[in-house]
Amino acid sequence: MKILAVCGMGFGSSMMLKMTLEKVLKEKGIKADVQTADFGTVVGESADFIFTNEEFGRQLASGKVPVVVIKNIADASEVREKLEAALSSSSSLTSGAELGQS
Repeated sequence: MKILAVCGMGFGSSMMLKMTLEKVLKEKGIKADVQTADFGTVVGESADFIFTNEEFGRQLASGKVPVVVIKNIADASEVREKLEAALSSSSSLTSGAELGQS
């Protein structure tokens, strides 16, 4: 599974979000490749999920990759809750297929 943490420049808040995502994924025993990306280049990237803030989330929502909006990038509880919801939603859409495989 590949997750993109997106912010305006690709190295500030997206790096903090990446660290929070990695912490939550480790706690849940989920293996994933979490990468940071800037808003301008994320459109051409392939991923299973994009995690970002509300502003970029609205702009990326019409793309092919599911977007998860995080209000507080350092809040592991919020990230955990929204990751679980995204995984649950994705699992039902893929009919049991493993995430990250086409």
